[in-house]
Amino acid sequence: MSFLSRLFGHKPSSSPAKHVVTFDEEKIVSTMPDGRQEVVRWDDLVEISIVTTDEGPFVDDVFWVLSGSSSGCLAPSEAEGTKELLLKLQQLPGFDNEAVIRAMGSASNAKFLCWRRESEL
Repeated sequence: MSFLSRLFGHKPSSSPAKHVVTFDEEKIVSTMPDGRQEVVRWDDLVEISIVTTDEGPFVDDVFWVLSGSSSGCLAPSEAEGTKELLLKLQQLPGFDNEAVIRAMGSASNAKFLCWRRESEL
């Protein structure tokens, strides 16, 4: 199942701490509790958004969506490693911290665009 179909068909887990997000200089890896992985390379990354649902507060209702042109990954905000990932994402030119703040305060179904790669002419 792709990361977008997982998002839109997602049933929140009561144990998001088992989801792990790691990254290095080449890629971001989202490892699900069952061991499956989704990967997006930094050089393929085209958009970063946060999707919120109205299903909180007892389950994770905030998700990072890292979209590439040919790949992508999804990570619950409570996953291990997302705080470190946010610090890295904030270094991208034009990253919108205000969108992150709005997303974290949302209790409805919404999408917040945090960053989009500038098209190269």
